[in-house]
Amino acid sequence: MLHSDRFCDMAPAEVWATLIDEGTYLASVSTMYRELRRHAEVGERRRQRTHPATIKPELVATGPNQCWSWDITKLLGAAKWSYYYLYVILDIFSRYVVGWMVASVESAELAKKLIAGTCSSQRINRGNLTIHADRGSSMASKPVAHLLADLGVTKSHSRPHASNDNPFSEAQFKTFKYRPDFPGHFAPSRMLEATASASSPGTPSSIVTPASPCSRRPTCTTVEPLKSSPPGRMY
Repeated sequence: MLHSDRFCDMAPAEVWATLIDEGTYLASVSTMYRELRRHAEVGERRRQRTHPATIKPELVATGPNQCWSWDITKLLGAAKWSYYYLYVILDIFSRYVVGWMVASVESAELAKKLIAGTCSSQRINRGNLTIHADRGSSMASKPVAHLLADLGVTKSHSRPHASNDNPFSEAQFKTFKYRPDFPGHFAPSRMLEATASASSPGTPSSIVTPASPCSRRPTCTTVEPLKSSPPGRMY
């Protein structure tokens, strides 16, 4: 009956209602669907847009400065709804924090400045480095992409809607925030400096303070790393 010329283009519910109106009952709607599934005849017959299968990124480093992972995390400020943003670049081979920055805003330009300064301080040669990040607005921005292309750095991103494709930075942030002495709120930028420096001592860093009333751009102040601390590692 469902294959007949009369009902071949109708849904089982419509076929069932038409037959009931004519005083005929052959089967329920669920039975019709069960028979269609048994013959693999249930499915979308319209043309659907298909997406290529995404490849899970695999990051391999056999030495330092071969592959970096970077991300941005929020830190609670002193006032309600106020936040600071901690930018951290991590070497996945040694877990050495090669660069970090604290800012009052999340900005692609600040991320570009941090990456450029870190590559310069680590003396990265063209074609020797891969930088992995998730698909955040700053990570996937054009300024950062153009910078990496100019520096000859290969960029790598997490798969869309995959929250666990950047485990190195995520694990580091959890280690950082779950420390017993981690404060719940941060007041001035110097408190951020002390906390971040204690977590990643000996690494190039900067503190970006809020913009002045006469300027909309944040100002960046270089912070000297701690001299008496061991090489920067995240424990």
